[in-house]
Amino acid sequence: MTVSARIVPDLLADLGSLTIAQVQAAFAAGTLTSEDLVRASLAQVEKLNGKYNAIIFSCDDALEQAREIDRRRAAGEALGPLAGIPVVIKDTVDMVGYPTTAGWRLLYSGTGGIDLFPERDAPVAARMKAAGAVILGKTNVPILSWTGTHANDSWAGPTINVAIEDRAPGGSSAGTASAVAAHMCLVGLAEETGGSIQNPASAQGLVGIKPTIGMVPNAGVVPLSSNRDVVGPIARTVADAALCLDAIAGFTCEDPKTLASIGHIPPGGFAANLSRDALKGKRIGLYGPGWRKDTLSDETAALYERAKGELAAAGAILVDDPFAGTDFNTHRQITPGTPFFDGRGLESLPYDITCYLRRLGPEAALKSWEEFTAATRAENPLAPGAILGYLNELPDFLEAVKAPAVPPAMPEFAALKETYLRLLDTVFAHHELDALAYPQMLGELPGLHSGNAIRETTVGELNIAGIPGITVPAGYYASGAPFELIFVARQWDDAKIIDFAYAYEQATLHRKPAV
Repeated sequence: MTVSARIVPDLLADLGSLTIAQVQAAFAAGTLTSEDLVRASLAQVEKLNGKYNAIIFSCDDALEQAREIDRRRAAGEALGPLAGIPVVIKDTVDMVGYPTTAGWRLLYSGTGGIDLFPERDAPVAARMKAAGAVILGKTNVPILSWTGTHANDSWAGPTINVAIEDRAPGGSSAGTASAVAAHMCLVGLAEETGGSIQNPASAQGLVGIKPTIGMVPNAGVVPLSSNRDVVGPIARTVADAALCLDAIAGFTCEDPKTLASIGHIPPGGFAANLSRDALKGKRIGLYGPGWRKDTLSDETAALYERAKGELAAAGAILVDDPFAGTDFNTHRQITPGTPFFDGRGLESLPYDITCYLRRLGPEAALKSWEEFTAATRAENPLAPGAILGYLNELPDFLEAVKAPAVPPAMPEFAALKETYLRLLDTVFAHHELDALAYPQMLGELPGLHSGNAIRETTVGELNIAGIPGITVPAGYYASGAPFELIFVARQWDDAKIIDFAYAYEQATLHRKPAV
């Protein structure tokens, strides 16, 4: 039966307004099938992917996946929470049948390199499949996810920002954000080490959840740092992002740090009991020099003032610069060789790559750090001046390289993380804070090929401390570039800030479909 015969043209005519709840209701009512929705999504991919370059590997069995979900639904079988929902997955996430290229021509046979085929899915990919999601493809990233600004150096070429095409799309999860913004799918998996969820989500007017480290497993994902890497969703709405987080969060023996997540996932999941009144009476800390000495641009400051008024109107109690009088802003260090990045914690890369390659299985083309560096020597990313050359500036990196199979001690990183967590606990307790709400960026997005980096307000502090953040649309610059807030909280307060972001989103409804 055709889509038009199922009386759903109005629903599918505006893919950018669809939510998972709406789709699941239509599935339940019999007015929409997964095949209908996936066909519409694939048509959007065919129409726009050539322009935005979001998806670099397409799953040829997407329609078969959808038809199987429809068959199971018709048979009355129990289905997962994302059953029939079209999604995308970041290239760095292992998925059986597809190479994991990390955006690098040397790790893709189609550009003369070596293919890394995993013998099993990453836990997050397996969980998306178990939830019934229909995976449309894998998305573009810069080489080794090295930048939070763009994907310009990917073997697949640059990804374009759907919200404002001449500006940086955000990275490294650029392709996931563009696929969601272009309505090719409802949600997508991203991953952050240094802004790679929050930056692309904010750059393209989307919701991105960077969970507490340990909330979601990152085994089977090309690493930059097992001490900072975390997988999370990018979506068009807070509720959709929360539903995706529900599908991927929780303990697995494959990633022992996820044991700490037990007891921190709310009954019913993160999407349960979201409230439009969540901000009422909540104490929200505001951005100021106590957090960072970096100042906001004039237009960013004006947009932030408006957002403060919206927060207050939603019932929040605003606390100006709660970190004033502390030494919090003295601990961030821009690593030499980077434009705006504190890279501490990435010293474990040799060990992390060793563990990642082992997990690929005995048939993997590369099995050790030594084989990895030998195969990529032609474009050594660790050489002085290369994309990861700054790692040589980090205190424990040189020792880590000497023994890549041995877990590095990294005492300086551990001490810094403890300092951040202690200061956060002290400030939150002193001011009785529930969360922070900052502009996600200090100013407008840089140009796509400008060479300038996105200047954010929280990367480094969030990633080193391992605390959660969620971005939410909060308006637009005069140029049309998105402006977003990021809600930040202490470890394991993920559910709280997701609720706050939902209340703000519903009170303001700032986001406009980009296509």
